[in-house]
Amino acid sequence: NLGDIPSASAYYRFYWSQVEPVEGGIAFAMFDSLLARAHNAGQMLAFRIMCAGTNRDYMHVPAWLKEKGCRGYEYTRGDGGVKHWVPDMEDPLFQEAHFRLIRELGRRYDGHPDLDLVDIGTVGLWGEWHMSGTGVEMPTEATRLKIIDVYLEAFPKTPKVMLIGDEPGMVYAVKNSCGWRADCLGDMGGFSDTWNHMENMYPPQVEKTGAADAWKAGPVAFETCWTMQKWQDENWNIPYILDYALDFHASYLNNKSSKVPEGTRPLIDNMLARLGYRLVLKRVEYDGAVSPGGTVTISSSWENTGVAPPYHDFYLAWRLEGDNGSRTIQTDTSIKGWLPGPLNLEQPVVIPGSLPKGDYTLLLGVISTSDGEPWVKLAVEGRRGDGWYSIGPVRLK
Repeated sequence: NLGDIPSASAYYRFYWSQVEPVEGGIAFAMFDSLLARAHNAGQMLAFRIMCAGTNRDYMHVPAWLKEKGCRGYEYTRGDGGVKHWVPDMEDPLFQEAHFRLIRELGRRYDGHPDLDLVDIGTVGLWGEWHMSGTGVEMPTEATRLKIIDVYLEAFPKTPKVMLIGDEPGMVYAVKNSCGWRADCLGDMGGFSDTWNHMENMYPPQVEKTGAADAWKAGPVAFETCWTMQKWQDENWNIPYILDYALDFHASYLNNKSSKVPEGTRPLIDNMLARLGYRLVLKRVEYDGAVSPGGTVTISSSWENTGVAPPYHDFYLAWRLEGDNGSRTIQTDTSIKGWLPGPLNLEQPVVIPGSLPKGDYTLLLGVISTSDGEPWVKLAVEGRRGDGWYSIGPVRLK
């Protein structure tokens, strides 16, 4: 459905029953496969774990949890009277088993170079931190914060987002460098003539929870309310909606794998030119003649013309290519945290002494630690098929 619209994030939601159908038998192979598929597609993997839903399944947690004696509640919600069971998250049996799951996932995948973010789920319908329309009470505030703590401890290196609706949870999460997520972007009156998410929910919630600057440390992710097609059908102001997300420094926009409405592609392209980060290389200066084993200082000027920083460690790398050989020189300069605006760098780069004298081309790449290959696309021309950018000539004398 995306056609040729670029997507850098593959976002999956899993019920706990899918992830650990047998106690202790966590579906690591599934995660490994999805990480590899995402990487091969030029993406990174993001995921959320859920414990309650509204499809036709009675339980969305593993059957063995209930069989062990975990307390729980039945509910129905708008799906033809089908009953569902959700665990009591105050029960020590739930906490022991579920916290172990999150910790095991973190032990295996935290900091994985192809893991994009972890959406702090677990609580509420679809892991969205509410039990609306079910009659089931949310866990106590103490338990909700304990659940957030488990994610913080299990995934200290991986970017995390917290759903915006839980006020104490949001306050706690953003104080611990998490970003936030909102799942009804575009609602301009689809639920009520007197209330909508865009005006009455998100701005006051961000203010109350102290999340206005959370984007500087953790990503902001939006999911469309219904889909963009609903926006067009209702004649809502699509340019306003997209700018609204950018004003909140969004890095993600999830349209639920649906097509964009007819005639909106120019608006989407304009939004994508600002969504998240957009690194423009403005200037590079260096001495064009240097000795093998010597040091050359490369001076560069950049501008992030997007609305948010990168949240992952991708590193600047320089490469020398010539008839006499080629070498890649990885630096310790990461683009993580480059806020919108200009940035100037001075990098001393040691030329490998093993390179023969001769003429070379200096190349630049922003590489992933997973394979050492260029990963990030810059907002400049000249990108080669292998991801490197040609900068200029160098003579080793």
